[in-house]
Amino acid sequence: MIPLDTRPLFRHDRQALLEMLQSLDPADWAKPTVCPGWNVADVTAHILNDYMRRISGDRDEHSGAVFADDETLPTYLERVNGEFVRAMRQCSPRVLIELLAHLGPELDRIWAATADLAEPAQLNVSWAGPGGSPAWLDIAREYTEFWVHQQQIRDAVSRRGADEVALMRPVLVTFLHAVPWALRDRVRPGGTAVRFEITGPSGGCWSVVSDGTSWDLTAAQTGEPAAVVRIDQDSFWRLASRGITVAEARRRAELVGDPELTASATTLLAVVA
Repeated sequence: MIPLDTRPLFRHDRQALLEMLQSLDPADWAKPTVCPGWNVADVTAHILNDYMRRISGDRDEHSGAVFADDETLPTYLERVNGEFVRAMRQCSPRVLIELLAHLGPELDRIWAATADLAEPAQLNVSWAGPGGSPAWLDIAREYTEFWVHQQQIRDAVSRRGADEVALMRPVLVTFLHAVPWALRDRVRPGGTAVRFEITGPSGGCWSVVSDGTSWDLTAAQTGEPAAVVRIDQDSFWRLASRGITVAEARRRAELVGDPELTASATTLLAVVA
């Protein structure tokens, strides 16, 4: 794994979000987004839901989760996210903005109180594999959630931004932590490497290396890789968050070497589904 400290980034990401939301026309709030059935106001409400959920759970130790019979985590999240968004349609854009501005700093204080980023996370990052996750990965996962939803809003209203290297590169690196789990069924000798070459200002080169039984992400350069995935930064984050399909991402990418490894590597998924 490649540890990250994304805590200082939340404030900057949120400021960019608030400035953009404050600039929208009334018609912009009704524009559809890539999230099925959700417009700009709905995605904004969903971000607010994430704020409230984490503050309630981390600060107040309030679980809140009540699963229906035989309900899986993805179906539970789909249900409660939909319920919250529908309820918040009674609220104005101004109220949504004010709530985000008010609750955001409280969430920042919660992240700042995490003294040891290597300690076990409050919530496991399921898309990075089974077992416990370190706190830094849980926090980074939340950062990517907010960043991606902001980009979905920006796409809907044709506003570029919040894509400078300091804000975007941590998203790419966090999403790369989904690749070892995507390769879990591909057993290769120790030292076998799959290299990701992500083009664009926020990109770079990273390798996922086998120890003979599992895979791990590293920024270190290895020898000749068994497979290479070359993809631009915009396509990569959209693939990881399923803003584009696996098939579309493969059409945009250059895949070299072991076809089983490139096929599995490009199924990485960094959201709960």
